[in-house]
Amino acid sequence: MTWTTPEVQRPERVSVAGESAALAASLDFQRATFLYKCGGLTGEQLATRPVGRSTLSLLGLARHLADVERWWFRNHFGGEKDVPWVFFTEDNLEGDFDDGTPESAEGDFAVLHREMEAARAVTEGRSPDDTFHRPGGELADLRWLFLYMIEEYARHNGHADLVREHVDGRTGD
Repeated sequence: MTWTTPEVQRPERVSVAGESAALAASLDFQRATFLYKCGGLTGEQLATRPVGRSTLSLLGLARHLADVERWWFRNHFGGEKDVPWVFFTEDNLEGDFDDGTPESAEGDFAVLHREMEAARAVTEGRSPDDTFHRPGGELADLRWLFLYMIEEYARHNGHADLVREHVDGRTGD
């Protein structure tokens, strides 16, 4: 039996909430939007690179987002400095996009889900005013991190729209 990504029901958008809840809900909506855009596809379809000479694929985006989640939430905000990258290394900075295969898709998406959960766990109950040091030593707060990640997902959701349309014609927000 061929594995396919589960279909995802996106949560309702939050219109009234405190700052922490609103930031978390907005990021979760963007996360769910990415998963929605990948829903129902096989590993082969997820690994398809339909945009010219680009290595961009839905699978590559999933692998990239997993490492971005890990980098910011666990390594920097959570202080888990010894947690290594999952899909790329200093010697292979494009491994997230270059090394995914149809056969790795199920496991790669499981990693993305685990990193999303780890990010939720490290931010649960924390104040938007809680600070951490960004790479290079600059001070940032959790508010900044949520906004950065919302932007990261929104940007890649736009990429996912284009890739998905080329893969099977499905469009939508």
